[in-house]
Amino acid sequence: QVQLVESGGGLVQAGESLRLSCAASGSIFSINVLGWYRQAPGKQRELVAAVTRGGSRNYADSVKGRFTIFRDNAKNTVYLQMNSLKPEDTAVYYCASGRYWSLDGVDYWGKGTLVTVSS
Repeated sequence: QVQLVESGGGLVQAGESLRLSCAASGSIFSINVLGWYRQAPGKQRELVAAVTRGGSRNYADSVKGRFTIFRDNAKNTVYLQMNSLKPEDTAVYYCASGRYWSLDGVDYWGKGTLVTVSS
């Protein structure tokens, strides 16, 4: 079992920044990928960014150049630095861990943290 606890969501204006954090605990030795996914109202959950234990990263096209994911293996924590936020980034952001970064590769989910970007 892996437990994931997110923090850092909130309300910001367009153009501002936020940093999300996710602390992993439990059977962390089994984790290959840590990532962030989001789900906006009425939309499907989608990958935002993910990073493997070895440091390979994958980003959604919509966030490339604005968001950065980084992982601190010593602290078992993954971060998502979100810059130049847009109203369309508004969603519940979920931390996840698993074998690979597509949705069917996720084994564990956090409870989610709401990010709201006002125009």
